[in-house]
This record gives sequence, structure tokens and C-alpha cells, in this order.
Amino acid sequence: MKEEKPCCAAAAARKVKRIMVNGQAVGVAQLDEICSKVDAMGLTSDEEIGRALLKEVKIYNYVPAGREEEYRRAVLEEYARRT
Repeated sequence: MKEEKPCCAAAAARKVKRIMVNGQAVGVAQLDEICSKVDAMGLTSDEEIGRALLKEVKIYNYVPAGREEEYRRAVLEEYARRT
């Protein structure tokens, strides 16, 4: 899978998707690409998938200390909706 970099700030902004984290709407950059990358890993358990998703999310996004588990659950729910 070839990773395409946004050409400008406007293109990067279009790659931000909103998800609900503990009842609050949060923008997550590169979410489509993250989900595709983790799906291609062929992981089978929710625990493995959740860890991989959170690891990738933290590359492109700020995840506040102490909220990692909330983000992991929210991104895993979004991933499950997409697959």
C-alpha cells in the first residue's frame, strides 16, 4: 500500500474524520489510511487490532495522556463499522 502525503494544508484537512470519543466529537487525521493499514495486517483479535489502531493514530494525532483507552475503544468501534 503506497502512502500518499497531502500536498497542502487543505488536502490534509480533508483527511480528518470525526469520531466520538467518550461522547465527544474528535477529529482524527489519516483515519481512512490507518484503518486500511491495520486491516492489511490480518490481525484477528480485537485486542491486537485495538493496539495497532492506537499506535497508528498516535503517529498522526495527539492523544491526551490518560485517554489512550478511550481513543482505542472509539477507533476500534469505527474500524468495526468499516470492515
